[in-house]
Amino acid sequence: MFTESRIQGAVAVILGAVAALSPLWVTVNDNARLSLIVLGVLVALTGLAHLAKRAGIMADYAMALFGVLMVVSPWVMGFDGLSGAAWTAWVVGALTVVVAVTALPQVSGRLHTATHH
Repeated sequence: MFTESRIQGAVAVILGAVAALSPLWVTVNDNARLSLIVLGVLVALTGLAHLAKRAGIMADYAMALFGVLMVVSPWVMGFDGLSGAAWTAWVVGALTVVVAVTALPQVSGRLHTATHH
């Protein structure tokens, strides 16, 4: 059975895999390739930690940080002109932040309480 944490973990693994593998189908330069692969792998690893039930709150914060870094990476790493790579980073990064924030216990608890009242 999938719990909220396991669903969030699975989504994070998928998001990380999409980012890490995206240089196969979008035009990238060296900076875009490095950013997407490294941050994608880090997101996927935090998702795997959730799936293995080894994730604590620090993994949620790390996932959120990796998502934010992915969102800003096109500007910081200079690939905002490569639309496919930039949009991949922006969308996957933003979705990663959403997944990470919903995994935080205080947010998850409030969502759980709101749906049962």
